[in-house]
Amino acid sequence: MITTLASNLGRFALLVLLQVLILDRLDVANGWMVPYLYVLFLLMLPFELPNWAGLLIGAATGLVLDAFGSTPGMHMSACTVMMFARIHLLRLMAPRDGYEFGMRPTVPRMGLAWFATNAGVLILLHHLWLFFVEMHRFDAFFSTLLRAILSAAFTLGLALLTQFLTSRASERARA
Repeated sequence: MITTLASNLGRFALLVLLQVLILDRLDVANGWMVPYLYVLFLLMLPFELPNWAGLLIGAATGLVLDAFGSTPGMHMSACTVMMFARIHLLRLMAPRDGYEFGMRPTVPRMGLAWFATNAGVLILLHHLWLFFVEMHRFDAFFSTLLRAILSAAFTLGLALLTQFLTSRASERARA
């Protein structure tokens, strides 16, 4: 319990610092691809986390990002929407016997196809919400949609790369 909490807090701090200090300053393709790797923290929360706790953690995570940027409530709402969708997506993608207690949704544990599908849907939803809330209008619908899709693909690629680089060799051999 304490090790799970400590590892999640460490992951949160590391990903938020990485996001705020490096990724927010990154200019890829003139702003068309904006990586939001901090969502990996939310994607890797344990399966047995109560729904209300997931929603609160999502809102708090977004609030922290909003505090570092000039985006009052945008990340908070996007993370809350993502965590709400996670509840239903995990239920939809659950194995026949259910998820094992203490298991986290990672590539070595769940497999590349499962993780890429789960993370891809949630990241895309997060980015669509975030970019359309940022625009406040739909007159640039297709350019905003393209920006959200490109950014989601970039973020998913970074999330998969991070999963590969941080997993132990023994976990990768099992997957």
